[in-house]
Amino acid sequence: MMSLFNCGNGNNCGCRCSCTTAALIAGVILGLVTALLQITAVITVAPAFLWVALGIAVVYLLLLAVAAVVAPERTCRPCLCPAIGTLLAGALGSALFAVVLLGVGIVATSVVSAILLGLLLFFLTLLLGGTACLIRCLFGCDD
Repeated sequence: MMSLFNCGNGNNCGCRCSCTTAALIAGVILGLVTALLQITAVITVAPAFLWVALGIAVVYLLLLAVAAVVAPERTCRPCLCPAIGTLLAGALGSALFAVVLLGVGIVATSVVSAILLGLLLFFLTLLLGGTACLIRCLFGCDD
């Protein structure tokens, strides 16, 4: 199970949020801000943004599938699985909510549109945060 905090030698000194937890917190904040700005009609989202979000998610899923095929069978880094899980959740959630928003359309002051757009931005942020966590893990910064 993934721990929320990395605490070096068991004492409370030096505890910090794990990279995945930081990505989740950033996603929640950005999703809430986006939903608030959408419901108040401060921002509007064009369908082109939804197509780009869907394209990013599909490319990430394809890259993760290729990486899974060519990767060695066993990798000894404990930070790799949470980063991959974050990437998969971000890519699948982004693809799902982009398709849903493309299907139902976006109304500027609709509560449902604002919630769906907030969820889309949450998952896109999770996808980018997962990428940062994976890079940190691959360079050995989380060890």
